[in-house]
Amino acid sequence: MKKHILLLSACILAAVLSAQAQSYMAQPRVNQSVSFNNSRLNNEATKYKQILFLLANAYVDTLNVERLSEEAMATMMQQLDPHSVYISAKDVKDMEEPLLGKFEGIGIEYAIIRDTLTVQSVIPGGPSEKVGLRAGDKINTVDGELISGTKLTQTRVLKYLRGDKGTKVRVGIIRRGEKERELVITRDKIPLNTVSSAYEIRPGIMYVRISSFGANTYDEVMTPLIGKDLKGLIVDLRGNGGGYLHTALRLANEFLERGQLILFSEGRAVERTDDYADGNGKLQNVPVAVIIDENSASASEILSGAIQDWDRGILIGRRSFGKGLVQQEFQLQDGARIRVTVARYHTPSGRVIQTPYKMGKAEEYYRKIYDRYTSGESFNQDSIKINDSLVFKTLIQGRTVYGGGGIMPDVYVPIDTSYYSKPYLAAVNKGVLSDFVSIYSDSHRKELGKKYGSYSSFVNNFTVSDKYFNEFLSYAKDKGIEFTDEDLQKSGSHLRNYLKGLIVRNLYGLDYYIRYDNLTDEEVQIALGSLESPDNLE
Repeated sequence: MKKHILLLSACILAAVLSAQAQSYMAQPRVNQSVSFNNSRLNNEATKYKQILFLLANAYVDTLNVERLSEEAMATMMQQLDPHSVYISAKDVKDMEEPLLGKFEGIGIEYAIIRDTLTVQSVIPGGPSEKVGLRAGDKINTVDGELISGTKLTQTRVLKYLRGDKGTKVRVGIIRRGEKERELVITRDKIPLNTVSSAYEIRPGIMYVRISSFGANTYDEVMTPLIGKDLKGLIVDLRGNGGGYLHTALRLANEFLERGQLILFSEGRAVERTDDYADGNGKLQNVPVAVIIDENSASASEILSGAIQDWDRGILIGRRSFGKGLVQQEFQLQDGARIRVTVARYHTPSGRVIQTPYKMGKAEEYYRKIYDRYTSGESFNQDSIKINDSLVFKTLIQGRTVYGGGGIMPDVYVPIDTSYYSKPYLAAVNKGVLSDFVSIYSDSHRKELGKKYGSYSSFVNNFTVSDKYFNEFLSYAKDKGIEFTDEDLQKSGSHLRNYLKGLIVRNLYGLDYYIRYDNLTDEEVQIALGSLESPDNLE
């Protein structure tokens, strides 16, 4: 949740997820007719069928031929680039839900705390809110089955709570100070927002955090901007792994003038395709600052690359992931799909977005994010290796930009690790911090709500007292994590700030957590400075 904390395994995972997600989100406009009349291709297809037939009929034990074939197809796709994938029929729906902007379920955000399913928040207007489920409630049973203390997993929770619209689920809830009660919830379509936060961060300056590019992202971004006398806009794309191509194009179109190229793609078997702005964008005269990092990929890079190449705004942060391959999706007869790379994306200046890779070496490819960390690129701009032969010029001011993978920001901001200590990272990694705050928030929810009421009042008046801080240290010690005086000197101030932020998250939701975090976020403060006093960046 805390974007400043770079846990290496999480960083690699984020890169994998973002890259794989965009593999199937892209909507390339290429010829979908594929000819299989090639004699060599027919020979290989016949050989494959012969092998399956022989194994099914001659192998010593009974085989699951369908499973064998699924694994063979997945392995075949793994020999290509990192973004060409095989998706079985049963996985198609789960992979599409985040992009379509909805799923069917009961409408809660939850956490598994002490092996108990705890409601973190309920989605406004959703099925759970309608029956009175509240943040802090613990779901003890589902359809009469005890689930607390049974080694809960995310997979099991989704199985319990998701389901087709109109189906019912009985949940037994425990609310502090009350006896267990049973609620019957009718599942419904639940919206999935791709804009995590959108608010006026300073008079006339809007801040928008886009987590992915889904079917509804354009409306989610533009709606809060309508009717505003905008003096500036901050678009935060950190951690945004991409999404639908057409959504990124629609948003880029809002910033550019008629006839300005947004993107072009070309490949061996497809003709070059160009996308131009139509001149109807509502944000053409609004100053913009875009924030990116190493987990900003594909659609994020398309938007940020177009803004940078046309000198339309300033980019702040760290070099983006570098996912610029175009996939075309083909549906197979059983409902399974393959997503095949058919072309490469280029920014308006001609830069290739894609980071170099080796065929069949996906693990090595994804490890490059980790390599950026170990090589020092994440902490020191001088450690960034730039290929001088891949020099390009922006299209208005003629500034130098570089190709070779990813988008390099105009203003580099290193990761701040000054407060890292071993126990601090352990407390974050193992969920000790978030668990402690969830327990505290649950115990003091009414008290805090009565005392502070609004988010603004809480932020301005609540402080992490020594008593509360020592309670956390004792809790961490019980979990095997002990802070020395030296550790506290290094991490203590940040720990207190983080504890307060997590309480904000539990009491008021993700949007307000982001608002709180932005108060001290370096990239956001630089973005504000660039919009309020552009001369500061000279």
